[in-house]
Amino acid sequence: MKPLAVELDSLACERDQRELFASLSLRLEPGEVLQVAGPNGSGKTSLLRIMAGLLPPSAGDMRYGGESVFRSSGRANWRQHRLFIGHAPAVKGALTAEENLAWLCALSSPVTTEQIWQALELVGLRGFEDVPCHNLSAGQHRRVALARLYLEQHPVWILDEPFTAIDKAGVAALEGHIMQHAEQGGLVIMTTHHGLDHLPGVRCLDLGQVN
Repeated sequence: MKPLAVELDSLACERDQRELFASLSLRLEPGEVLQVAGPNGSGKTSLLRIMAGLLPPSAGDMRYGGESVFRSSGRANWRQHRLFIGHAPAVKGALTAEENLAWLCALSSPVTTEQIWQALELVGLRGFEDVPCHNLSAGQHRRVALARLYLEQHPVWILDEPFTAIDKAGVAALEGHIMQHAEQGGLVIMTTHHGLDHLPGVRCLDLGQVN
């Protein structure tokens, strides 16, 4: 899939009769990495859910390749192009790592067992392919979810706190994979409390400064 530009036009979000942010406008080009920052309650996760198409904005629009993602004509195309991994890893404890990934990927881009095993090896879970996920740690749950980044072919990644519960080696590997995706023309939008100042070209959007 060819990556396209993402545009936010006067986007606003209101939750429980409280305005989290308003008049948010920006344009993201293929190859960019955007870190969404801000204090607790500023709307970081809400913004990502709006951008993923899981939550309606209270005002404004978002366009992908010039087409609104909130209208039926652009919604399906956007969902084919974006991969959303939320703060909760969405891993079912009764299923193995392999079964979870087979089920998740089947929703958009079915993969083979060999591909799943390769992805699990890349996230440091070699040997855990057939272990029920209720026996895995929180960090291993996160790694199962992040294995989707090696399996699903989407040009836009929307990631909510992807570094949570990951050790130093896992953090370094994920940073490298994110930057490689951007270098290949992909677009990454994420929230994280992990510092990214050492990575080249990462833009920062601070919702605490958005009026």
